[in-house]
Formats: sequence, C-alpha cells, structure tokens
Amino acid sequence: MHIVTTERASPPAGHYSQAVIHQGSLHISGQLPVSPDGRHHLDAPFTQQVGLMLDNLLAILEAAGCSVEDLVKVTVYVAGVEHWPEFDRVYAQRLGNHRPARVVVPVPELHHGYLVEIEALAQVSALP
Repeated sequence: MHIVTTERASPPAGHYSQAVIHQGSLHISGQLPVSPDGRHHLDAPFTQQVGLMLDNLLAILEAAGCSVEDLVKVTVYVAGVEHWPEFDRVYAQRLGNHRPARVVVPVPELHHGYLVEIEALAQVSALP
C-alpha cells in the first residue's frame, strides 16, 4: 500500500489518508469543501462548495501522477436531492468529456453541515 499525500488538498481530519494506491488503483478518501489550509467553507454557496471539493479531488489525483481521465468510479453524497442538477452541471464542466462510472447519493446531512462530499477510484500506471 502506498499513501498519497498533498498539501494542495485539505488535510485528513481523522485517522485516514487522503488516498491510497493499492494494486494499480488509487482510492481517494471522501473530500469535503475544505481548503488545503484546513479552512472550512460552511457558508459558501453550493456551487462554490462543489468547486472546492473538486479542487481537492484533482489535487490528489495529480499528486498520485493521475489525471481526470484516470477516474474510474466516483461516489458523490449530496445533502438534498434538489442540489443534484447543479452538482451535475459543475461536475460536467470540470471533467469535460470524461465520464467515469458514478453514483450520486442524496443524504439528509453531511459532516460539519456541508452540502457535498466526493470519494473516487482511479487507475494508476506507476507510483508517483
């Protein structure tokens, strides 16, 4: 198991790694809209929260030597199904033509009161 860490994404707030590479797969832990310096953005509008969350995801992908095109599966937790269309719009803009498998799970609430969280699985061709 190879631990992936970057200062360009929010630091783990508990006993876990930002990501782990195992047998050619990158497992990215749940990412909230928290800045790399640990600042929380609870009052940020939903689209800004999505952007911050995706910034963390992309920074971890890059630290592992991967890109958006390496994403295989994404799971997104959205507090309130009414946010799904706006999430999908921002997500599609950031991922472009790449369309990994995805699940969007509406939930009643997320940690700290955030509106969105993402975890992902990506392929890795070589250790960073």
